Amino acid sequence: MSDKYRCVRQVARVLPRKPPLSSSVRETIGARISSGELAAGSRLPPEPELAGEIGVSRATLREALRALEDEGVLTRVRGAGTFVTRRVEVRNSLDVNFGVTDAIRSGGLRPGSEGVRVVEAEASPEEARRMAVTPGDAVVAVERVRTANGRPVVYSRDVMSVELVSGHLEVLGGLESGSLYEFFERELGVTVHHGVAVLRPLKADRALANRLRIIPGALLLHVRQVDYDEFGRPILYSHEYHLADAFEFSVVRRGPGRRFT
Repeated sequence: MSDKYRCVRQVARVLPRKPPLSSSVRETIGARISSGELAAGSRLPPEPELAGEIGVSRATLREALRALEDEGVLTRVRGAGTFVTRRVEVRNSLDVNFGVTDAIRSGGLRPGSEGVRVVEAEASPEEARRMAVTPGDAVVAVERVRTANGRPVVYSRDVMSVELVSGHLEVLGGLESGSLYEFFERELGVTVHHGVAVLRPLKADRALANRLRIIPGALLLHVRQVDYDEFGRPILYSHEYHLADAFEFSVVRRGPGRRFT
């Protein structure tokens, strides 16, 4: 082997690897989203147009779009195009029974509500079982879209017994940005002691998509929770539909500790 060949081999080993072009394209598109040039919910230009604008091949562009889709920044809808899905992020700890309002405030954002509705109805069998009432008993449901800095992030439906909130329906209807937990404590003298929640992912149907101003099929996190007072009585049954990319949940997992001595 000649000295010249050995020299080339050595140089090749120390030169840093150049990042793939798709990484640069991903950063370019991500910067446009972060700056607001590409707003949440907007559709990206067609691939040939976007590739020509950035100056890369369609194959390179697709690789960058796939990476952004894996990160939850983009959503592709067959026959419709590629949409921006990244929204404000709210951090919440699962080991603390935070309400949506408190979670939004803790993220330094302004909580609000849209389309507040107070509905009186008969308890469904499921609601009766969760609320420890008789099917057909009167309940009140508060339905609203929760916003963070004006952007929809959660659609919620909170059910409670009419007996519990009797005489306070007008206050419930005025919950533009307030917390139900605060309402219970301030207006009813009832403290929420703890809640039991079940979480599962689902895709938004057309009704939820319209309420949250997203595309049908977008990923949501459904939180179904029963809240109890300090005497162990169920006082609130909630359905919350969170935008999956708007919330970051964390949980402290203790143990298992020392298993062998």
